[in-house]
Amino acid sequence: MSITEEHFKKIVDKLVFLKDTSELMIDLAYSSLLLNSQALAEEVEALENHMDNLHTEFERLVLSSGFTPEESKDFLGLIRLGVVTEEIADAAMEIADVVLRGLEPHPILKLVIEEAEETVTKVTVSETSTLVGKKIREAQIQEETGMWVLVIRRGNWWLRPRPDTMIKAGDTLIAAGYAEGEADFETLASGDSKTTEEDE
Repeated sequence: MSITEEHFKKIVDKLVFLKDTSELMIDLAYSSLLLNSQALAEEVEALENHMDNLHTEFERLVLSSGFTPEESKDFLGLIRLGVVTEEIADAAMEIADVVLRGLEPHPILKLVIEEAEETVTKVTVSETSTLVGKKIREAQIQEETGMWVLVIRRGNWWLRPRPDTMIKAGDTLIAAGYAEGEADFETLASGDSKTTEEDE
């Protein structure tokens, strides 16, 4: 019995998702360290637990492929690739753990943190926000607030924002930027700006 094209596509899609998730974790882990952000470190921790489940699902999918003895070597390679993404995720967790445990950063890193004017904030997009239904490129969040979106958390999924990623009500946007833009970013996501203008 040989694997079907549909089943093979599922394996590929799962592997791509594992790769993207592990890369996202590394990005967030380094950001949590450089910005000394507990919030980002906690996201990495949540993603690490999620990654464990994704990796288990991937291995089960590969092992249930019904491949022939001749194909077994290739499928073993796929499993090893999955293990590599898991190892990357574990490395990201080790980086974030430095922040979670409140360890004193290296003097040079501490100096970078102290001199940085950046902050990290997390907001949930309300149904009344003007961001709802807009793609990242259309929303112009960075232009409007000086904050850039690092990750979108949608239920139990984490998305690395791309220009054509659609923003939905209920999305949690995790963004970094200059501290003075934080309030504008929160207002934009909450949809309170119209209310404020009417009150004035």
